[in-house]
Amino acid sequence: MTGDVPRGEPYDRRFEELAAGGADIHGEAAFVESYGPESVLDAGCGTGRVAIELSRRGFVVVGVDMDPGMLETARKKAPRLEWLHGDLADPALVIGRHFDVVVMAGNVLIFVAPGTEATVVSNMAAHLAPGGRLIAGYSLMPGGFSVGAHDELAARAGLFLEDRWSTWDRRAFDTTSAYAVSVHRREG
Repeated sequence: MTGDVPRGEPYDRRFEELAAGGADIHGEAAFVESYGPESVLDAGCGTGRVAIELSRRGFVVVGVDMDPGMLETARKKAPRLEWLHGDLADPALVIGRHFDVVVMAGNVLIFVAPGTEATVVSNMAAHLAPGGRLIAGYSLMPGGFSVGAHDELAARAGLFLEDRWSTWDRRAFDTTSAYAVSVHRREG
């Protein structure tokens, strides 16, 4: 990410402004909830918007991010939740448990260091319980990370494509979609 991207509290302000204007800022949480998990790892959690909402809805949630400033804001907003500092591409990243869902909202897969996508998908798949789902939403750009590449990396990690949408509110995905929400599942 570039240095001019807002971090921490300034990052959160844009979502507060959207909510104040009547926008639903919890589409990712509602989407994850629809799969009925008990536990969720919010991978690339940032300031915790998704994790906090999932916790409010009654799920056991852990957030992990590599940006200390974003995690500091998350900890201030929800000190009782478990927030971990870690790089999703670090093969040594160990959360210490398995989850029903690992969610990567907010373009996490296109913000990881180029060339680490396979490691990230593999690491996150390793944190799934049997039958668990890896859910990732990201923008699609010409020459960028593609759903085909994602499907291939997920298959290598032992996951199969269960669902794909173009939005968190389940609009149909097609070749003209500018965004993908992909749900890959581990055999149960």
